Amino acid sequence: MDHSSRSNLPSMENFWMPFTANRQFKASPRLLASAEGMYYTDVDGNQVLDGTAGLWCVNAGHGRKRIADAVERQLRTLDFAPTFQMGHPIAFDFAEKLGKMSPGGPSAQLDRVFFTGSGSESVDTALKIAIAYQRAIGQGTRTRIIGREKGYHGVGFGGISVGGLVNNRRIFPQIPADHMRHTLDLERNGFSKGLPPHGLELAEDLERLVQLHGAETIAAVIVEPLSGSAGVVIPPKGYLERLRAISEKYGILLIFDEVITGFGRLGTPFAVDYFGVVPDLITTAKGLTNGAIPMGAVFASRKVHDGLMHGPENAIELFHGYTYSGHPVASAAGIATMEIYEEEGLLTRGAAMAEPFQEALHSLKGHPHVADIRNLGLVGAIELTPRDGAPGTRAYDVFVDCFKNGLLIRVTGDIIALSPPLIIEKEHIEIIVSKIGDALKRVA
Repeated sequence: MDHSSRSNLPSMENFWMPFTANRQFKASPRLLASAEGMYYTDVDGNQVLDGTAGLWCVNAGHGRKRIADAVERQLRTLDFAPTFQMGHPIAFDFAEKLGKMSPGGPSAQLDRVFFTGSGSESVDTALKIAIAYQRAIGQGTRTRIIGREKGYHGVGFGGISVGGLVNNRRIFPQIPADHMRHTLDLERNGFSKGLPPHGLELAEDLERLVQLHGAETIAAVIVEPLSGSAGVVIPPKGYLERLRAISEKYGILLIFDEVITGFGRLGTPFAVDYFGVVPDLITTAKGLTNGAIPMGAVFASRKVHDGLMHGPENAIELFHGYTYSGHPVASAAGIATMEIYEEEGLLTRGAAMAEPFQEALHSLKGHPHVADIRNLGLVGAIELTPRDGAPGTRAYDVFVDCFKNGLLIRVTGDIIALSPPLIIEKEHIEIIVSKIGDALKRVA
C-alpha cells in the first residue's frame, strides 16, 4: 500500500491488527502518537478528545507521571521475577492493597486476588477456579458454565464459550456452556435513563436452565453487570439480585465480569458496590493499571479460595497460572494507579458526573437515525437504525467523521459506545455530544 504522501506513517505491512478490518484500516489509517489528560494527539499533530478512555481502560486520564515514574523505578530495581514457587514483594503489596479496597467492602470477603495478564485471562481463570472449587467440595459433576446472549468475556476458549457474540464464537470449538437471554429490549425500555424498568423476569432463564441440565451439572453463571462490548446493555431493575438468589438456591457460583465496570466506571469502586449484589468471583483488568501495563486480577471470595486450600501442604492447590501473573512492573503501575484513584476520589467521581452526562446524551434524541439512548454512570450508548442491507456502516461512518473532527468514540455494529476517562469535566461532555450530533447530521 502506498502511503508515500504521508511521511509520518510507519510501514503497515507487518502488524496484523486485532478486531480490525485490516485492509480497510491500512488503506486509510488513523494513528495516535501521544496523549495527555483527556486528549490524544494523532501523527499529524491534531488533538483528539478521548471519549472511550482508550479502550474502556484509561480511567485516570492519559500521561500520568506518577504511574510512569513507578514503572521506571521498578524496571530499574527488578524487571521480572517468577511467581511459580517463588515471589517478589511488590506483587504481595499490590494484592494487599486491592484486598483492602475489594468489591463490596470487608463484609463481602472478596479479598483473595489471583493476578493475570488481561481481561480474557481473568475470565478463563475465574471459570477454572469455579470448576476446581466445585470439584474440591465434592461436586465434581458440576462442569457446565452458564453465560448470556450478547455477553462478552474476552477471547480465550472459555470466554468465547460463555460469551454471546456470534462473530466471536462461530468458527471456534467451545467448552460446555449454555446461555440465558440478553436483557436489551428497545420496545419496552427505549431511551431509559439509568436502570431500565422492564426485564426482571429474564433472570428466570437461570432457573429454566437448571431444570434443563440439572443443578448438579452447573458450576457457575457469569454475567457482566453492565455489558459493554455488546453496545452498553444495562440490567433491568432487580435482575442481578434475582440471579444471585437463584444461584445461591442451587449451589451455583456467581461470577461478575467487571473488566469494564471495575474501578469507578459506574460512580462506585465496582458494580458490586453500585448494585449491592455480592458474587463469588469477580474478573477485572483495564482500569487496574490505567491501561499503562497489561494486567488483570480475579477477586475470589474467601469461601472459594479456602475451599481449595486442602490436601497436603506441599501440593499445588490450583494447577493454573501465567508467566506474567503478578508481574513486578505491572504491580508497580497498579499501585500507583490505585493511589491516584484514592487521592483524587476518582472511584466515586462518576456519581457526580453521571447526571450531566446523562442529560447531554439524551439531548441527542430526535437526531437523524437515533433509535435508542441508554446510560449508567459514565457509560453511554447511542443506537442507530441500520442502513438497509448494510448493517454497521452508519455507525462506522459516524466514527470516522468524529475522528476527523477531533473525537474518539467506539462503535459496535450500529451502536456508538462512550466511556470517557473519569477526570472528564462538563465542557468535555458538551464537546463530545456536540461533535456526535454534528456527525449524525452529516452522515445522514
